[in-house]
Amino acid sequence: MTELPDAQPQGFHGPDAPDLAEAGRCVRCGLCLPHCPTYRETYRETSSPRGRIHLIEAVGHGRLDLLSPGFVNQMFQCLDCRACEAVCPSGVRYGQLVEGARAQIVQARPNDARQRAANATLGAIFGDMQRFRALVGIIRIYQRSGGRAIARASRLLRLLGLDEQEALLPNIPRTFFIPADQHAKPATDAPARAPIAFFAGCVMSTLLAETDRATMRVLTAFGHPVIAPGDQECCGALASHAGELDLARDLARRNIVLFELAEAAGPLQAAGPLPTDAIVNNAAGCGAALKDYGHLFAKDPVWGERAAAFSARVRDITEILAVDLDDTMRAKFQPLPLRVTYQDPCHLAHAQHISQAPRDLLRAIPGLELVEMEESALCCGSAGVYNLTQPEMSRQLRQRKVGHTLATGADLAVTANPGCYLQLRAGLKSSGNAMGILHIIDLLDASLRGLTVEDVLAQARR
Repeated sequence: MTELPDAQPQGFHGPDAPDLAEAGRCVRCGLCLPHCPTYRETYRETSSPRGRIHLIEAVGHGRLDLLSPGFVNQMFQCLDCRACEAVCPSGVRYGQLVEGARAQIVQARPNDARQRAANATLGAIFGDMQRFRALVGIIRIYQRSGGRAIARASRLLRLLGLDEQEALLPNIPRTFFIPADQHAKPATDAPARAPIAFFAGCVMSTLLAETDRATMRVLTAFGHPVIAPGDQECCGALASHAGELDLARDLARRNIVLFELAEAAGPLQAAGPLPTDAIVNNAAGCGAALKDYGHLFAKDPVWGERAAAFSARVRDITEILAVDLDDTMRAKFQPLPLRVTYQDPCHLAHAQHISQAPRDLLRAIPGLELVEMEESALCCGSAGVYNLTQPEMSRQLRQRKVGHTLATGADLAVTANPGCYLQLRAGLKSSGNAMGILHIIDLLDASLRGLTVEDVLAQARR
């Protein structure tokens, strides 16, 4: 009887494979360990960036199978928060490694029923903004028709295991912010600034539509003409994090084209066409993804240059406003005597290296006291849809973050990313504490409009 040879481990292949040369730059120094949320919770080497890079190298060199349960679990247990990148002395681009590994896992199991269902769901929800708005509209009907009250009172959500996920949803606004080539002129008393194209986002323009409207108001108050180009799609961040790089690239192409057209032909003023200086967004996760389009198409001879040019123009709104924060603008802010604590979104602080700008803007509000929390830049456990796919770890991290937030004794918390906002909002409500939370733009807008402390606190606790 002929003995069959042992099956060879399945490794990486294709253009989306993790770059093993990049992985080899890791010198195993361990400086990343205390900054990794999952390592801080488990104290297991495999749950650290250093450990995961070792696993990626093992698959790349044929010592470990791509679909081994331990490898798959660790690639998706990672929050992709990029805190390790911010402290790595070798500059290892860890996020690209783990997202490449996830893409390889997804591509290697096309016949897996759960994988197909996940792929279809992701594409159905985030692959088209009209479908996304329709879905959020259904949720709005559920909330406003009394369905939510009935579902909660009957404990149906708990029986279905959906109570925590449902609690993440805010009250859906009556109207969405739908980009449709809206033009907003700068305030007449503001300095003349460069024109801006506004990227509205999927979650921001629906669940947090009022924050998008506030963004337009704040930008024009600072003197920027603004256009919100129509037909925008999701930035593709969630698809990239899930390893669905084809979907991410499809969304990116559509966004690149429409913003190119907006720059070429979109009149921001009655005088005629005016090229936009920057593409501004108000969501840390979106900004990191938009700035990464160049890498997403790095090996594409057709789209590579266009994607890199697009990414070079992307700015977080706090980047823009902090540069504009001169004496003229400081004089516009009205007093808000509040104690505020700021939570650093991972993809703003670590991926985009922006942490001082939001603090400078908060300190520009007269009467506001900024109280720093412990571990402000440690991930809150939201990480896109991580709180849905890894609920236990997400819950642990949320509790940790909420504890640090409450320990400040602040009147309200502030952040700069929708996922962080929803995660902390749910955590603060479940704690029974009255502390609320706002997106930083809502607080800046409130000060510029002269709203009262009572108005702000009511908004933060909604």
